Amino acid sequence: MYASRWSRVVALVLLTTLMLVACTPKATPSAGDDLISKAKAEGMLTVIALPHDWCNYGEAIETFKTKYGLQVNELNPDAGSADEIEAIKANKDNKGPQAPDVIDVGFGFGPQLVEEGLVMPYKVSTWDTIPADVKHPDGYWYGDYYGVLAFEVNKDVVTNVPQDWADLLKPEYKGQVALAGDPRASAQAQMSVYAAALANGGSLDNVEPGLEFFKRLNEAGNFVPVIAKQATVAKGETPIIMRWDYNALADKEALAGNPEIEVVIPKTGVIAGVYIQAISAYAPHPNAAKLWMEFLYSDEGQLIWLKGGCHPIRYNDLAARGVIPDEIASKLPPAEAYAKAVFPSIEQINNAKKIIAEKWMDVVGADVK
Repeated sequence: MYASRWSRVVALVLLTTLMLVACTPKATPSAGDDLISKAKAEGMLTVIALPHDWCNYGEAIETFKTKYGLQVNELNPDAGSADEIEAIKANKDNKGPQAPDVIDVGFGFGPQLVEEGLVMPYKVSTWDTIPADVKHPDGYWYGDYYGVLAFEVNKDVVTNVPQDWADLLKPEYKGQVALAGDPRASAQAQMSVYAAALANGGSLDNVEPGLEFFKRLNEAGNFVPVIAKQATVAKGETPIIMRWDYNALADKEALAGNPEIEVVIPKTGVIAGVYIQAISAYAPHPNAAKLWMEFLYSDEGQLIWLKGGCHPIRYNDLAARGVIPDEIASKLPPAEAYAKAVFPSIEQINNAKKIIAEKWMDVVGADVK
């Protein structure tokens, strides 16, 4: 009888223990701490092509440095997507400061990254909230943010602000129109040509009218063959440029009316572009690179992009959970401005990119530098 009673006591204790274990909140996985420790041991992250006014990257970089105590080595902030890829190739055997750990390139470059073995797979902890059609299934790359091509106009120089692509051909804009990149290498510039095609009788499968448009723009003397940026706009050297809306909005805020900037989403040819993140297969600091990805794809990182006027790739998830602060949401452009935006597929982007890069000099004949 004693043994039987003792067995019941033991059973009751075991049952209570199991219930307590089941009800106890799970501890935070130690993988995050391990990654942070490994990244700190590496001590540095090397990035490339991240201007501080692009998508609020300045705040993102400074927040990352403060949060984790890592140095961030910033290479060529004005580089284009093709330059980023070339930097990986040129530094395959170089573990020095010229080898990028991570890249942020146009959507159309995704297949090339995988085919040429230039990037390593890594799935961030928020992987499931990234839409399936903008990420590689094995984690070799994933979309980070998107925007639409807009006109950024210095109103101190341009009193009659153009509202559509056709306006740019007017004589009053002689020597005033520029691209924010070399269309032979820059995704932003290539997408500008793509957008012009849509506004001039082309389609997502026919980019030729975009090249013809820039040929006319160049022949009219309106096109300025320099890589435009905030400084050239502010000085009046390139008072009208084609730029992602988030970059244009960031310039407007940074310049704070000196000069006054107007951001115009054109009436026609509104094209949306997704950018993607990836970790170099030859990254000198692979753990710092993974930690950077975890930071960018956390709510904190996504909201930093949104604060900079970008639409982060996890936007729908953030909105559904009600975590977007009102002070950020109130500064976003009205939804109707994006009603006509189209999203080309990666195959269409690749086809357009190839045609633009190969035919730009033959058709347009402007050596953008």
